[in-house]
Amino acid sequence: MNELKTSSGEATRPGEVYTPRFDIWETGDAVIVCGDLPGVAPQDLDIRFEDRELTVHGKVAERPAPAQYLLNEYGVGDFHRTFAIGDVIDSEQITADMKHGVLTITLPKSSVSKTRRVEVKSV
Repeated sequence: MNELKTSSGEATRPGEVYTPRFDIWETGDAVIVCGDLPGVAPQDLDIRFEDRELTVHGKVAERPAPAQYLLNEYGVGDFHRTFAIGDVIDSEQITADMKHGVLTITLPKSSVSKTRRVEVKSV
């Protein structure tokens, strides 16, 4: 199946699509990306970092459906999220952890992009 990029950078695919929610924040040493992915197994994720873009692709499998839902808000299907990361990242040190259905990706900043205080000397 071909992927099409929308103006927001999200990819679209035929079929059922799920859009998980992510938070992104920055510390002095890293950019942290955290997403709620209930029902996703770590082996069903494909995470890539290229040209200052982080891409997370995966699939939420369908669950056995009851005869009739009273409320149905749980998303299923393929998902594909792409985030532009502005800082210089040390791509060799990127880590990803999954705990209780929450994916946390840590993108350490390279020493070039870390803020450092420059001491002014008296001459």
